[in-house]
Amino acid sequence: MDAIELLKHDHRMVEQLFRDYRAAASARQRRAVVETLVRELSKHAALEELMVYPLAKKVLADGQQEIGEHLAEHMGVKKTLLALDQLPSAGSGSSTYPDGFEGGEGDARVMERTTALMTELQQEIEEHVAEEEGRMLPKLRAALDQQALDELGRELEKAKQTAPTRPHPGAPDQPPGLAMAAPVAAVYDRLRDRLQGRPRT
Repeated sequence: MDAIELLKHDHRMVEQLFRDYRAAASARQRRAVVETLVRELSKHAALEELMVYPLAKKVLADGQQEIGEHLAEHMGVKKTLLALDQLPSAGSGSSTYPDGFEGGEGDARVMERTTALMTELQQEIEEHVAEEEGRMLPKLRAALDQQALDELGRELEKAKQTAPTRPHPGAPDQPPGLAMAAPVAAVYDRLRDRLQGRPRT
Protein backbone atom coordinates (compact mmCIF):
# COMPACT_ATOMS: atom_id res chain seq x y z
CA MET A 1 0.00 0.00 0.00
CA ASP A 2 1.51 3.34 -0.96
CA ALA A 3 1.63 6.25 1.50
CA ILE A 4 -1.45 8.03 0.15
CA GLU A 5 -3.54 4.85 0.17
CA LEU A 6 -2.37 4.16 3.75
CA LEU A 7 -3.33 7.66 4.94
CA LYS A 8 -6.73 7.38 3.28
CA HIS A 9 -7.21 3.94 4.83
CA ASP A 10 -6.54 5.51 8.24
CA HIS A 11 -9.13 8.19 7.46
CA ARG A 12 -11.75 5.56 6.59
CA MET A 13 -10.97 3.63 9.80
CA VAL A 14 -11.48 6.78 11.90
CA GLU A 15 -14.78 7.48 10.14
CA GLN A 16 -15.86 3.94 11.07
CA LEU A 17 -14.87 4.52 14.69
CA PHE A 18 -17.16 7.54 14.84
CA ARG A 19 -20.00 5.33 13.56
CA ASP A 20 -19.07 2.66 16.12
CA TYR A 21 -19.27 5.25 18.89
CA ARG A 22 -22.80 6.23 17.89
CA ALA A 23 -23.86 2.56 17.62
CA ALA A 24 -22.31 1.44 20.92
CA ALA A 25 -24.82 -0.18 23.27
CA SER A 26 -23.17 0.77 26.57
CA ALA A 27 -20.95 3.33 28.24
CA ARG A 28 -18.16 0.74 28.44
CA GLN A 29 -18.35 0.11 24.66
CA ARG A 30 -18.34 3.85 23.94
CA ARG A 31 -15.28 4.30 26.16
CA ALA A 32 -13.47 1.48 24.33
CA VAL A 33 -14.19 3.22 21.03
CA VAL A 34 -12.92 6.54 22.45
CA GLU A 35 -9.71 4.87 23.62
CA THR A 36 -9.19 3.26 20.20
CA LEU A 37 -9.86 6.58 18.46
CA VAL A 38 -7.38 8.39 20.71
CA ARG A 39 -4.78 5.75 19.94
CA GLU A 40 -5.28 5.67 16.17
CA LEU A 41 -5.50 9.43 15.68
CA SER A 42 -2.45 10.02 17.90
CA LYS A 43 -0.38 7.56 15.84
CA HIS A 44 -1.68 8.98 12.55
CA ALA A 45 -0.92 12.59 13.53
CA ALA A 46 2.57 11.77 14.81
CA LEU A 47 3.48 9.92 11.61
CA GLU A 48 2.13 12.66 9.36
CA GLU A 49 4.10 15.25 11.32
CA LEU A 50 7.30 13.20 11.37
CA MET A 51 7.32 11.69 7.89
CA VAL A 52 4.69 13.08 5.51
CA TYR A 53 4.58 16.79 6.26
CA PRO A 54 8.36 17.41 6.06
CA LEU A 55 8.39 15.72 2.64
CA ALA A 56 5.34 17.69 1.48
CA LYS A 57 7.01 20.94 2.56
CA LYS A 58 9.93 20.13 0.27
CA VAL A 59 8.10 18.89 -2.81
CA LEU A 60 4.95 21.04 -2.94
CA ALA A 61 5.16 24.59 -4.30
CA ASP A 62 2.99 25.93 -1.46
CA GLY A 63 4.12 23.23 0.96
CA GLN A 64 5.28 25.53 3.75
CA GLN A 65 1.94 27.35 3.97
CA GLU A 66 -0.22 24.28 3.47
CA ILE A 67 1.64 22.21 6.05
CA GLY A 68 1.47 25.12 8.48
CA GLU A 69 -2.32 25.00 8.18
CA HIS A 70 -2.38 21.22 8.70
CA LEU A 71 -0.17 21.51 11.78
CA ALA A 72 -2.56 24.10 13.24
CA GLU A 73 -5.46 21.71 12.60
CA HIS A 74 -3.52 18.90 14.26
CA MET A 75 -3.03 21.05 17.35
CA GLY A 76 -6.79 21.50 17.70
CA VAL A 77 -7.34 17.76 17.25
CA LYS A 78 -4.66 16.91 19.82
CA LYS A 79 -6.24 19.20 22.40
CA THR A 80 -9.62 17.57 21.86
CA LEU A 81 -8.04 14.11 22.04
CA LEU A 82 -6.29 15.05 25.28
CA ALA A 83 -9.59 16.20 26.79
CA LEU A 84 -11.18 12.87 25.78
CA ASP A 85 -8.22 10.90 27.08
CA GLN A 86 -8.42 12.61 30.47
CA LEU A 87 -12.08 11.80 31.02
CA PRO A 88 -12.69 9.06 33.58
CA SER A 89 -13.18 5.46 32.65
CA ALA A 90 -14.26 2.32 34.50
CA GLY A 91 -11.83 0.85 36.94
CA SER A 92 -9.98 4.07 37.70
CA GLY A 93 -10.50 3.40 41.41
CA SER A 94 -11.27 7.01 42.22
CA SER A 95 -14.47 8.85 42.99
CA THR A 96 -12.99 12.19 41.93
CA TYR A 97 -12.24 12.80 38.26
CA PRO A 98 -10.80 15.59 36.14
CA ASP A 99 -13.07 18.63 35.84
CA GLY A 100 -14.87 17.64 39.06
CA PHE A 101 -16.72 14.65 37.57
CA GLU A 102 -17.78 11.89 39.93
CA GLY A 103 -19.05 8.40 39.36
CA GLY A 104 -17.22 6.99 36.35
CA GLU A 105 -17.93 6.29 32.72
CA GLY A 106 -21.68 5.83 33.26
CA ASP A 107 -22.04 9.19 34.98
CA ALA A 108 -24.42 11.40 32.98
CA ARG A 109 -22.10 14.41 33.08
CA VAL A 110 -19.16 12.35 31.87
CA MET A 111 -21.27 10.95 29.02
CA GLU A 112 -22.49 14.43 28.05
CA ARG A 113 -18.92 15.75 28.03
CA THR A 114 -17.68 12.73 26.06
CA THR A 115 -20.41 13.11 23.46
CA ALA A 116 -19.75 16.85 23.12
CA LEU A 117 -16.01 16.23 22.66
CA MET A 118 -16.65 13.42 20.17
CA THR A 119 -18.91 15.75 18.14
CA GLU A 120 -16.21 18.43 18.18
CA LEU A 121 -13.54 15.90 17.22
CA GLN A 122 -15.60 14.50 14.36
CA GLN A 123 -16.08 17.98 12.92
CA GLU A 124 -12.35 18.73 13.23
CA ILE A 125 -11.44 15.43 11.57
CA GLU A 126 -13.98 15.79 8.74
CA GLU A 127 -12.64 19.24 7.87
CA HIS A 128 -9.01 18.09 8.09
CA VAL A 129 -9.61 14.96 5.97
CA ALA A 130 -11.52 16.95 3.33
CA GLU A 131 -8.61 19.39 3.02
CA GLU A 132 -5.95 16.67 2.97
CA GLU A 133 -7.73 14.42 0.50
CA GLY A 134 -9.00 17.29 -1.61
CA ARG A 135 -5.77 19.28 -1.87
CA MET A 136 -2.60 18.00 -0.31
CA LEU A 137 -2.68 14.28 -1.12
CA PRO A 138 -3.45 14.75 -4.85
CA LYS A 139 -0.61 17.28 -5.09
CA LEU A 140 1.71 14.93 -3.23
CA ARG A 141 0.80 12.07 -5.60
CA ALA A 142 1.56 14.33 -8.58
CA ALA A 143 4.89 15.44 -7.09
CA LEU A 144 6.25 11.99 -6.22
CA ASP A 145 6.79 8.89 -8.33
CA GLN A 146 5.14 5.60 -7.41
CA GLN A 147 8.36 4.13 -6.04
CA ALA A 148 8.74 6.99 -3.56
CA LEU A 149 5.10 6.66 -2.49
CA ASP A 150 5.48 2.89 -2.04
CA GLU A 151 8.65 3.37 0.00
CA LEU A 152 7.02 5.99 2.20
CA GLY A 153 4.02 3.70 2.66
CA ARG A 154 6.27 0.87 3.88
CA GLU A 155 8.06 3.23 6.27
CA LEU A 156 4.76 4.60 7.63
CA GLU A 157 3.42 1.08 8.19
CA LYS A 158 6.57 0.09 10.04
CA ALA A 159 6.62 3.31 12.11
CA LYS A 160 3.01 2.75 13.25
CA GLN A 161 4.32 -0.02 15.51
CA THR A 162 6.35 2.46 17.56
CA ALA A 163 4.42 5.74 17.21
CA PRO A 164 3.00 7.60 20.23
CA THR A 165 -0.47 6.36 21.17
CA ARG A 166 -1.64 9.37 23.14
CA PRO A 167 -1.95 13.05 22.22
CA HIS A 168 0.92 15.36 23.18
CA PRO A 169 -0.14 18.91 22.28
CA GLY A 170 2.82 20.38 24.17
CA ALA A 171 5.41 18.33 22.27
CA PRO A 172 7.21 19.56 19.15
CA ASP A 173 5.23 18.95 15.95
CA GLN A 174 8.10 19.21 13.48
CA PRO A 175 11.53 17.62 13.09
CA PRO A 176 14.09 17.66 14.59
CA GLY A 177 12.34 18.17 17.95
CA LEU A 178 9.57 15.74 17.03
CA ALA A 179 12.09 13.09 15.98
CA MET A 180 13.61 13.25 19.47
CA ALA A 181 10.38 13.53 21.47
CA ALA A 182 8.22 10.97 19.64
CA PRO A 183 10.14 7.81 20.64
CA VAL A 184 10.18 8.82 24.32
CA ALA A 185 6.48 9.67 24.22
CA ALA A 186 5.71 6.37 22.48
CA VAL A 187 7.44 4.28 25.16
CA TYR A 188 5.63 6.19 27.91
CA ASP A 189 2.29 5.94 26.10
CA ARG A 190 2.57 2.21 25.50
CA LEU A 191 3.47 1.60 29.14
CA ARG A 192 0.43 3.60 30.25
CA ASP A 193 -1.72 1.71 27.72
CA ARG A 194 -0.59 -1.63 29.11
CA LEU A 195 -1.08 -0.60 32.75
CA GLN A 196 -4.58 0.75 32.00
CA GLY A 197 -5.59 -2.23 29.85
CA ARG A 198 -6.12 -0.06 26.77
CA PRO A 199 -6.87 -1.75 23.43
CA ARG A 200 -3.86 -2.50 21.24
CA THR A 201 -4.08 -1.82 17.54
